[in-house]
Amino acid sequence: MSDTLLRPIRWLGGAEEGQIWMLDQRRLPLEAKELLIADHRGVADAIRDMAIRGAPAIGLAAAMGVVLGVREALGKPEGIWDEEVKAVLERLRSTRVTAVNLEWALRRMESAYRQHRGQSRTALLQNLLSEALAIQEEDTAANRTMGELGADLLKPGSRVLTHCNAGALATSAYGTALGVIRCGHARGLVSRVFVDETRPYLQGARLTAWELQRDGILVTLITDSMAGYFMKQGSIDCVIVGSDRIARNGDVANKIGTYSLAVLAKAHQIPFYVAAPTSTIDLETPTGDQIPIEQRSPREVTHIGSTVIAPEGIEVSHPAFDVTPAALVSAIITERGIAMPPGVDTIRSLME
Repeated sequence: MSDTLLRPIRWLGGAEEGQIWMLDQRRLPLEAKELLIADHRGVADAIRDMAIRGAPAIGLAAAMGVVLGVREALGKPEGIWDEEVKAVLERLRSTRVTAVNLEWALRRMESAYRQHRGQSRTALLQNLLSEALAIQEEDTAANRTMGELGADLLKPGSRVLTHCNAGALATSAYGTALGVIRCGHARGLVSRVFVDETRPYLQGARLTAWELQRDGILVTLITDSMAGYFMKQGSIDCVIVGSDRIARNGDVANKIGTYSLAVLAKAHQIPFYVAAPTSTIDLETPTGDQIPIEQRSPREVTHIGSTVIAPEGIEVSHPAFDVTPAALVSAIITERGIAMPPGVDTIRSLME
């Protein structure tokens, strides 16, 4: 936990005997509990239960989970290896439906499996692990590049509002939206960060505030409903958020409450920026209307931890994400460049 570069997930050991180390994000900021996971079902549970979360981090966890799953499959008769691996991929794929990085990483790992299927057990597992570690390092490099590109959009003394957690905890390291903020702060461009608590799971209060405070960045925690107040007061210069899926036309799916912030930012003529790797762009999804929205447990709304905050038996609706139309987004910052304004043409140019 003392490393300068915060990494929420790592592979420990070799391909034959290694396991996955995770920082259990359900316990932060009160406890920095570590998880050691040695089978793919444990990875699926960690993703589903949000011990690991954030679109790039979910993709990385799934990639490492494939290594574990294939290792398990290779302990069975060779005739059922492919069937077993298919089941591993489906189990991991089913954990979260909105974040497209999960599917992107699984497709990449499946391709690696097919490519090296005829090799020895040791060689096959080593090649799969190398692919997962390549995803990790590429994501870290992408985050650094996004940080540099995004910081160019900031003015000196910027007061930034962010939502949910798009930091190191949501990626392999450094962060997407927080990567821009970190880089901007290092350049002396960011004077303060306002952090939405991000109900109901409180990723802003629990995770983003913790990350920024850990880095010595001046942070003010606010409730989700306070954003409009601070915008009207002239206290916010720009909004920077991450994304779990970006449609071909530039519509952006992100944590529930993002759309409301974009509407408020538009009303107050405040730039609204999205930072995400190109692995978050889903060219197969034409618009945000086709993005599947995960529905999570009502208990996350009716409880904070073990404390009940709502009447027993109350009806609850809990979409975990919403979609912000491209027209409300000032720019999408990626490691390949900036789509400004977001749209079919500018998105396509990033992917060519």
